[in-house]
Order: sequence, then structure tokens, then C-alpha cells
Amino acid sequence: MDDFPIIDPHHHLWDLDKHYYPWLTDGPKPIVFGDYSPIIKNYRIEDFLEDARNQNVVKSVHLDVGFDPRDPVGETRWLQGVADAHGFPHGIVGYADLSSPGVRDVLEGHRAFPNFRGIRQSLNYHPDPVKTYLERPGLSREPDWRRGFGLLRDLDMSFDLQLYYPQMEEAYDLARAFPDTQIILNHTGMQVDGMDHFDAWKAGMHRLAAAPNVACKISGLGMGDWTWTTDSIRPYVLEAIAAFGVDRCMFASNFPVDKLFSSYDRIFDAFKAITASFPTQDRRKLFHDNAERFYRL
Repeated sequence: MDDFPIIDPHHHLWDLDKHYYPWLTDGPKPIVFGDYSPIIKNYRIEDFLEDARNQNVVKSVHLDVGFDPRDPVGETRWLQGVADAHGFPHGIVGYADLSSPGVRDVLEGHRAFPNFRGIRQSLNYHPDPVKTYLERPGLSREPDWRRGFGLLRDLDMSFDLQLYYPQMEEAYDLARAFPDTQIILNHTGMQVDGMDHFDAWKAGMHRLAAAPNVACKISGLGMGDWTWTTDSIRPYVLEAIAAFGVDRCMFASNFPVDKLFSSYDRIFDAFKAITASFPTQDRRKLFHDNAERFYRL
């Protein structure tokens, strides 16, 4: 049964010859997942499909990846062209600054493309300047940002939530304030502070999971454990499923960022090994059905 169909609901593509990505084009900067110079090269759909060739990947979802901030809709426009030509990706999650006065126009621009599904605006705040994505904490509590977030429901868009575990109480408040907006947690809550933080991360995950409109992508574990093994990520995978349940979790690759730490096969083979004792129906949910449902593929 390990050859069942897979939907990969979190990967990236970039074409440095055609587009500007500040974090890639301008050279490597200190960042939470270390030296990423090995991936500063084109990663097109052909490269993704080659990396995934041994897995039965039937559909995928592309997440925004630091495209030119002057033209966030340009990324969606390009990806729709890729999808029209190659069949992948089937879903597109783009970027918008939800606190911007002109955010509705950006959202409407994204929505013009048939594969578009939702928005991600990374909210990671950390006191360590190498790990933080924001200059200040609490962005999701600010009135202007929430005004923009409120547009998502009316435009039938989901929100991909990327943050660190100390922010999960804040995220829970957001989810309860907007119960009709589907929120999808990225990267298993992005625990990047070491195993001694596991219990605090676990508590945050269970708190966030108490909001029924939040789902969880189990992915990106290499960013917090650069030399991971199946056994080292097992507690995170199983605890995420314990918190959110098999109906609200899905496995994803985070390629090519996680290519810094392992092959595509090694990621999905680890997920398969960890869930080997699960009922077949539950495994299908985790590898395929839930992604199809949450991203409306």
C-alpha cells in the first residue's frame, strides 16, 4: 500500500532567470534554516517532478516563496502558466500584505487565476534576529491586519499560517475570531529551538488544534533538525497527529528548501514508515485526501 497516490501540498518553484526573489537573487543571508547557498539556482517544475519521480505524486500545491514584493500577483501569473503547460501545480497559495490599504486589489488579482486558493503571509516572530521574519510581535492582533484577513472569507480564500510555537495562543485567538476562514498551519508549527522545547511546542499545538478551522501540514522538520532521522522526527509527526487528528493533518515536502537536509524520497519514506501501522484509510487521508479537501483540488 506504500504506492498510494500522494498530494504534496507544500513545495516551491523559482526561475532566477525570469524573476526577482530578493532572498535568492541578492545572495544568502543569515536565516533560520542555515546556509541555503546550495539551492540558489533555478528550481523549475521539471526539477520538482524529477525529485518526486519515485513517489506517486498526483497533485501539488505551490506556496509563495519570497517573489518580488513589488508584484506579488506576478508569481501567481507565472505559476498559472506553468500549470497550464505542465499540469502542476494544481493549487497556488500566494503572498499579500494583509495590513496594506490596497490589499483587496492584490487579492482580486490573485483570484483571477483558476488554480489560486489562498494567501500566506509569514508571521514568524522570534527574539533571535536570525530566526525572526517580523520586526515586532503581534501582527495578527493589529486592526489593519485583521481587516485584511477578514477579506479572505468573502473571497473564498484559505490562509496558510507560518509561525513559531510561542505564537500559537495568538493564532488560536485569530482562528476563533474568524471561525469561517480555513487556516492551515505550516511546517508542523516550525519548532526550531531544539528538543528541550518539545513539551512547550506540544502544548501550543494542542491549544491551536482546539480551533476546529485549523489544519496542520506536517512538513519542514528539517529546518529545525538539520541531521534528522526517521526516529528523531517521529515524536513530532505523531504528536501533531495526536493534536489535530488524522482528519486535519497532511504530509508535505517543503521542497526544495528541505532538499538542504535530505532527498524527496527520504522525507516521504519516513512519513510512510512512521504511519506503517495506521489503518489504510487514515494513511490515505494524511497523504492525499486531506490535502485535496483543504485546498479544494
